[in-house]
Amino acid sequence: MESDRPLDALNAARGKRVIVELKNGKQFVGKLKAFDIHINTVLEEAEERENNAVKRKIGKIFIRGDTIIFISPE
Repeated sequence: MESDRPLDALNAARGKRVIVELKNGKQFVGKLKAFDIHINTVLEEAEERENNAVKRKIGKIFIRGDTIIFISPE
């Protein structure tokens, strides 16, 4: 299904695993649980990744939308 708006694309990814990259270079991978209009995001089963390897397992994490560069399907 094609999405017309950015939030439609995020809605389609809800419940699926996504990669979130932050402005500080950190990368988190987890299941997209929730987000709001500011793209504040909650991931479940999240892990921090560095050089494509798991650095640490976090579980549930809240990420401020203004720190995010992109969110992509894994």
